Amino acid sequence: MHRFTVNDCRLALDVPSGSLVELDAVAWEALDLYGEVDREEAVRRLSPRFGEAEAARAWDELARCEAEGLFFSAPPAVLRSGSGAPEPVEAAGGIPAVLHSLCLNLAHDCNLRCGYCFAGQGAFGGGRGLMSPEVARRAIDFLLRSSGRRRQVEVDFFGGEPLLNQRALRETIEYAEARGREAGKAFRFTLTTNATLLDDETLEYLNQKRVSLVLSLDGRPEVNDRMRPGPGGRGSYDRVLPRIRRAVESRGGRDYYVRGTYTRHNLDFATDVLHLVDQGFQEVSVEPVVGTPSDGYALRQTDLPAVMAEYERLARTYVQRWQDGRPFSFFHFNIDVEQGPCLARRVTGCGAGTEYLAVTPEGELYPCHQFVGRREFMMGNADEGVTRPDLARLFRETTIHQKPLCGDCWARFYCGGGCHANAHLSNGDLRLPYAIGCAVQKKRIECALYIQAATRESLSRLAGD
Repeated sequence: MHRFTVNDCRLALDVPSGSLVELDAVAWEALDLYGEVDREEAVRRLSPRFGEAEAARAWDELARCEAEGLFFSAPPAVLRSGSGAPEPVEAAGGIPAVLHSLCLNLAHDCNLRCGYCFAGQGAFGGGRGLMSPEVARRAIDFLLRSSGRRRQVEVDFFGGEPLLNQRALRETIEYAEARGREAGKAFRFTLTTNATLLDDETLEYLNQKRVSLVLSLDGRPEVNDRMRPGPGGRGSYDRVLPRIRRAVESRGGRDYYVRGTYTRHNLDFATDVLHLVDQGFQEVSVEPVVGTPSDGYALRQTDLPAVMAEYERLARTYVQRWQDGRPFSFFHFNIDVEQGPCLARRVTGCGAGTEYLAVTPEGELYPCHQFVGRREFMMGNADEGVTRPDLARLFRETTIHQKPLCGDCWARFYCGGGCHANAHLSNGDLRLPYAIGCAVQKKRIECALYIQAATRESLSRLAGD
């Protein structure tokens, strides 16, 4: 059971079942005693502050919650045993049996020079280059033969800046659609772009092909331009804002996210989220930067109190705007308290190295786009498939059950153990999560649950009238 407060709202989360209950003051304190003492003793202890009737009422409500399976539930067997992960690597060719999506790095090059770029301004620690259409076609064939019975598969176009390679982008979409029809599979495409090259003709093509867009913009002009300049040092805000606005309007506000990054230079990042919303963007994701201790922009442990307070401020504003009829979507506040993540996601996380792989311009396979360039994690190539079944097995087996710090963590079934790439970058060990990332993730989950409590009439509440 995880108890927490956000903006003075008291909440209790039953970790195995995901049940969320709002508590009043007496139920909050009664929960401390529940399971430790009997009803008579609990009422005796609570009566001096709350009165005998209220103490008894709170205790009986807790007992009802337990009887109905809302509290103190047992996790499903799949969550206890560690099963439920994707199927193991096939013996023939080392191809993952349930490959669902590929990230195609169309360009190991970029026309911006973002200061925090994990890809080294697009080159991923190597030489700059573009993926040929031939390599892209081989990657599509690899995805089709590796996806088993899945009827829908996904391709993310990434970089660097993928729109530097429009020839490969368009030829890959056309080829994938044709091959998908032959194989009885449907493709879903996503493009991550800095929007500098998103002209009207390109936008019309992407809309026609229903390509989802992730559009990069960090927030306020001064915040964005500090970390996202061009090669000459000039900021990119004024150049990309009208292009992003036109892209969002052209598709009726659907199938996009405006995605930013915050650093220790803008710990008031809720202001940047709201800036983006006020530009007319209703689908927003602003992520914490990941860096090494030597990076001046990287978050530090001493920044966490400010970060936590800022997420609470953002959650409070989120609820207020929802109540005012001006809702927006913040990616990390989107939690379904009734369904939640699927069982596999609860124990394996994002699926990197199992369901999801990244492909370099040379056709090399990596567990995900953030591992590209770390040669020890190169898993194979688009022609031969996964030639390192040991790596495939490592990622498949790296679940919350193999991460010592995750075993008793209340948030484990929401994050699935966190980002493998960040864990390895910060600690050199996939099984040792990135500490700052964990703290931020847990706070975001608490804020997301608070929003559910504030906006859902069906939520259980233990409160006196």
